[in-house]
Amino acid sequence: MATHKPFRELINPKSNFDFIGRVKTWAFISFLLVSGSIGMLFVNKSVRGDYLNWTIDFKGGTEIIFSFADAGDGSPAGIGSGDVRDALSGAGKSGVDISDFTWKLELPDGSERDTKGIIVRTQEFGAVNAEQREVLRVGLMDLYKDSGISSARWSGDRVFVRSLKPIDWESANQFFADSGLELKAWDALQKEQFQTPVEGVAEYNGQLSIKGIGVQYQKLLQDALGEGIKVNVVQVDGVGAKAGAQLRNDGIKSLFYVMALIMLYLAFRFDVRYAPGAVVALLHDAILVVGVFAVAWTPVSLTTVAALLTVMGYSVNDSVVIFDRIRENVGRLKDKKFGRIINISLNETMARTLMTSITLFVVTLMMNIFGTGLVRNFAFAMNIGVIVGVYSSVFIASPIALAIHNKWFKGSGKSSRAAKSPASAKPKAKKPTIEPDRKKSIDDDDDDDDDGGSAEGTAKRKPPAKKKRKKRR
Repeated sequence: MATHKPFRELINPKSNFDFIGRVKTWAFISFLLVSGSIGMLFVNKSVRGDYLNWTIDFKGGTEIIFSFADAGDGSPAGIGSGDVRDALSGAGKSGVDISDFTWKLELPDGSERDTKGIIVRTQEFGAVNAEQREVLRVGLMDLYKDSGISSARWSGDRVFVRSLKPIDWESANQFFADSGLELKAWDALQKEQFQTPVEGVAEYNGQLSIKGIGVQYQKLLQDALGEGIKVNVVQVDGVGAKAGAQLRNDGIKSLFYVMALIMLYLAFRFDVRYAPGAVVALLHDAILVVGVFAVAWTPVSLTTVAALLTVMGYSVNDSVVIFDRIRENVGRLKDKKFGRIINISLNETMARTLMTSITLFVVTLMMNIFGTGLVRNFAFAMNIGVIVGVYSSVFIASPIALAIHNKWFKGSGKSSRAAKSPASAKPKAKKPTIEPDRKKSIDDDDDDDDDGGSAEGTAKRKPPAKKKRKKRR
C-alpha cells in the first residue's frame, strides 16, 4: 500500500510569533521610512531641481517615430529597440524611452500592411537646448559683427537676426554645422525676402531655421547603424509641459480614488474597523515606493503609476486575506481577546503570505534584471511594492484595526456579544419551595442518610431507646 509523505511546511502552522506585542517598534520603523521618503523629495527639489525624475509623460517633450529599411532593396530592416537604445547611448543621449511601434501603411494599390518601427520619446523640446542657444547667439553676434548685426533672438528652433547688411546663408550653415546642427535651406522667396531691406528702415531681417530634433536623431541613428540601413523619420509630435502636468495630476488623483473605493469596499465587506487600517497601509506603500524612486532617481512615467496601482491592489488583497481569517476566528475563538485573535490569524496566514509574495517577487526580479526600458521600470516598482506590501499588511493594517477596536468597539464585538448575550449566560438555579410536611419527611430522610444511605449503615444503627413508664400507685 502506497504511503503519502507529509508536505513540508514553510512555517510551522503551530508557530506563535508575537506580531501585535511589538506594535510600537513597527510604528517607529514606519515613521522613519515615511519621513525619509518625504524628505528625499525636498532634497531632490533643492539639489536636482525637481521632486522626481519625471519623464515626457509628466514633463513634456518630443515623440519621434522611425522606420528602418535596407539601403539596397528598400525591404524592412530588422532593427529592434535594443539596437536603437545602444546607438543613442553611444551618442550620449540619456533619459530616452524607446519601444517598438507598429502602424498601418497604405500601399499604392490601396491595400494596407503592418509596418514595424521604433518610437523614441525624449524630454527635449527642440534641437537646441537653452545653454546651446546662448552660446550660438553669442557666436552669431561675433560672426556678423562686420555686417552690423544688432540682435539675434531665438524662438523655438529658429533664430531671427537683425543687421545693417544682409547675412549670408552659406556662412551661417557652416557655423551651425561646426556645432553638429544643420540649417534648412532658403527657397527663392525667402532668399529674396531676407536679402531685401525693410521698407523705410535701413535694416535687414533674416531668419535661420535649424532642422528639428527629428532630423538630429535621424542623423545620430544613421551614423551609428551604418550606410547599409536607411533611417526614415515617419512622424514627430510634441507633448507640451501643460499636458504633462495634467497627466501627472490625473495620476495622483487616480491613487486617491483607489484608496477611497477600497475603504468603501472593506467597510461593506467586513467591518468599519478594518477599512482605515487598509487605507493607511496603502498610503504607506505608495509613499515608500515613491521614496525609493526619489532616492534612486529612477524615471517616473505612466508605467510607474500603473505599477503603483498594481502594488496597491496586491497589498489590499493580502490585507483582505488576513482580515477574513480574523473574522473567522472571532466567531470561533469567542473566549479570547481581539488582540490575541489577530495574532493567531497572522500566524495562520503567514505561510500563505510569504509563498505568494516570494513567487511574485522572483518573477518581477527577473523582469528587472533582464528587461529594459518601461518593462524594467514597471518591474522595479513591483519589487519594492511587494516588500512594503507584505510589511504593511502584517505590521500596519492589523494593528490599526486592533487600535480602532479597543478605542470604539471594545465590548461590542462578536466574541463580546456572545459572552454577554442572555442565551450564553448560565441561568441561576432556583431554590425549590418545599411544603412543611414534605420538608419534615425530607429532613427525616437526610438524617437517615448521614451514614451514606448504605445497608451497612442501616445495620449498625441502634434502635431508639424505649421510655420507661412509671406505674401509678
